[in-house]
Amino acid sequence: MTTLLGVDLTDRRVLVVGGGPVAARRTAQLLGNRALVTLVAPEVCEDLVMRLDDDRLAWRPREVREDDLDEAWLVHTCTGSRDADAAVARWAQERRIWCVVAGDAERGSARTPALTSCGDVVVGVVSAGVPDPGRTVAVRDALAEVLRTGSIDVRRRRRAAPHAGRVVLVGGGPGAVDLVTLRGRRALAEADVVVADRIGPTDVLAELAADVEVIDVGKTPGHHAVPQHEINRILVERAQRGQVVVRLKGGDPFVFGRGGEEVVACRAAGVPVEVVPGVSSAFAVPSAAGIPVTHRGTTAACHVINGHAGLDASARSVLRDGSATLVVLMGVSVLSGLVDDALAEGADPATPVAIIEKGTTDRQRVTRDRLDAIVDRASVVGVAAPAVIVIGGVAAPGLLDPPPFRGVGHDVTMGT
Repeated sequence: MTTLLGVDLTDRRVLVVGGGPVAARRTAQLLGNRALVTLVAPEVCEDLVMRLDDDRLAWRPREVREDDLDEAWLVHTCTGSRDADAAVARWAQERRIWCVVAGDAERGSARTPALTSCGDVVVGVVSAGVPDPGRTVAVRDALAEVLRTGSIDVRRRRRAAPHAGRVVLVGGGPGAVDLVTLRGRRALAEADVVVADRIGPTDVLAELAADVEVIDVGKTPGHHAVPQHEINRILVERAQRGQVVVRLKGGDPFVFGRGGEEVVACRAAGVPVEVVPGVSSAFAVPSAAGIPVTHRGTTAACHVINGHAGLDASARSVLRDGSATLVVLMGVSVLSGLVDDALAEGADPATPVAIIEKGTTDRQRVTRDRLDAIVDRASVVGVAAPAVIVIGGVAAPGLLDPPPFRGVGHDVTMGT
């Protein structure tokens, strides 16, 4: 009967016998586990040559000898010769050293599992009886797919030491749960605490385990119930308790998401921080409405601004000459002022404008009109945040009709 055993090989000597591709793969895995590898082979393949400058790898360019096993904790033999591998396995048996025999697992005293991982959780699959590599790999791949989706709760059950806490900034995308990246879903599966915004894929919170703590720090227009410095404090304090903290944001953390400020705060406190990029609403929301922000023959550039910051010099320029699409995030509450400024800068009053509310979700709605009429149109239909505003020729109705995006609502209001 074969059993699984987790072995820490850090700074422990492992002997690899053979210089071909199998030896190269085993060596790469061992070095990745911080083992000290002694490689014995008269010649080595190119993949191994590229690793010879690693100070954890020592190559003995000759045939293997019995005394090569001295001080080894583990042996991998993969010479391609049954007789040579059998001799190494016999020497290891006599010395009570675990030995993996590539290509003939029954001869060895140990087997290498087919591995997959999610964060610091490693899953290994081996055959308990007669070796069956094809079945082992198939089972491993199936488990890997489950782990990739983030559908398994992989949080630590034992409280980690304070220094083990960390923060992960996850870009949740524009709103639809299935637009959260796989890496983002895996981060959520490891989270002890989720610090969440009001916008983005909030429905994903319902899929978390019941005892995952969710801290709502969402901002509404004109009302920031939890200021940014307090959000920074929460992230740092919870990580310092040893918790895995996911900061779930709409869109991408570094596109008007203040993700940079949160990274700086974590690093200043000595807290490990990782950023998981997200699908930016600046591009995904227009796409879901059938609006390509660049389109050959219409425009070849795009400029993105924060509506609350007003029109910058580049935005004023593209509005005057129509040289690029202007995408405005967080601009609904200041729409009137933006339009007044654009017209004052010489923008064509007939420039098409589209406002996409709750983009990519089944509550998506698109409102379109000319630049000089969009404020009144938005008031009549009751446009509300969150929404993305697109200004430019690509916003004209019918450019891509119907929109090539599945599963969203398209209550479209047109100007006349």
